[in-house]
Amino acid sequence: MRPPLWVLAFIYFMFLSLVVAIWAALGNASALAALIFTTVLIFIIAFSARSHISITETELVIDKAHIEKKYCGEVTVLDRDAMRLLRTRDADPAAFLAIKFWISTGVKIAIIDDRDPTPYWLVSSKKAEEFKRTLCR
Repeated sequence: MRPPLWVLAFIYFMFLSLVVAIWAALGNASALAALIFTTVLIFIIAFSARSHISITETELVIDKAHIEKKYCGEVTVLDRDAMRLLRTRDADPAAFLAIKFWISTGVKIAIIDDRDPTPYWLVSSKKAEEFKRTLCR
């Protein structure tokens, strides 16, 4: 999952307003250096904001987190409203969150390991039904 273009454009717009302020205060050379720096920075942000989800025969891997599929309990597909509530008001502080604010749907995966204090994983997904089918296979 990558950040959408509108998010990156908004961040870059904010960076450019900073470049204009630097130009007004310090001149052309400083503004050029700031422009180059912020342009490189937006590419770094775009690369680092990506999220990788993979489901193997035995394991669910989300970025650096992983769990064996045998510990995954009920998988609930969440629509926009259910996801919004579970991210905010109904959130459990012990839950694992793999959410992106620009994706409004996702899944809740109950954890059935007695040794793990994490009650569930909340994962953003544009294709929540497909995610559930693949995980429950």
